[in-house]
Amino acid sequence: MMFFSRHNRNQLLHKKLPGEGVTGSIWQHVINTFAGFSTVRQNVVADGKREGRVFAPYSVFKGKAALSAEPRLPTFNRLDSGGVKLNRRGVIMLTFWPSVGERKYDWEKRQLFALSATEVGSLISMGTRDSSEFFHDPSMLSSNAGQVRKSLSIKPNADGSGYFISLSVVNNNLKTNDRFTVPVTTAEFAVMRTAFSFALPHIMGWDRFTNRPSESISQSPSKVVPQLMEAEWDR
Repeated sequence: MMFFSRHNRNQLLHKKLPGEGVTGSIWQHVINTFAGFSTVRQNVVADGKREGRVFAPYSVFKGKAALSAEPRLPTFNRLDSGGVKLNRRGVIMLTFWPSVGERKYDWEKRQLFALSATEVGSLISMGTRDSSEFFHDPSMLSSNAGQVRKSLSIKPNADGSGYFISLSVVNNNLKTNDRFTVPVTTAEFAVMRTAFSFALPHIMGWDRFTNRPSESISQSPSKVVPQLMEAEWDR
């Protein structure tokens, strides 16, 4: 397991927004928030052919940091009996990365936080004045507990206009302490809540009861198609 790897060369992500250079309140709103969402499928199979992967996170870009969210589907084992069994549950993966200039973001310094089904339930049930906080430690039950700690907090604004979503990552192995805070409006949070509610049965694998076998099901009892996208503790 690799913990919070860093690259020597930073790659800056520069988002050019509609109306760049145009003044006015409408363009200022666009500059402050640039977001998009669609569904995500992994290794989509159509007519017996494997198609390219689809990347379509819901992303929010703000002054000091950016945040994106996307579902990661579960994986299954195919049994000798012909049935399938859940191997690894899916998650909603949150990705944070810092701003390094006007509409410029450093993707190489991103940090991840994987929301479980229960944590997704906590988020989508939040009221306008509710707060939530989640803690992750990959070594919680071992002698290395506390070496890498992640804390995600979601707190409402004082005026009720939205939420502050913050991620703190303390890595004692690398001697780093990263913190990201992304303010989201009520509308942006409503999109996340609705999208997460839609994705919840999919990351649990319950949609497989009515749909055809998942593209993430392996072809033998001993094999599982690996998650090709990075996991939370890759960073």
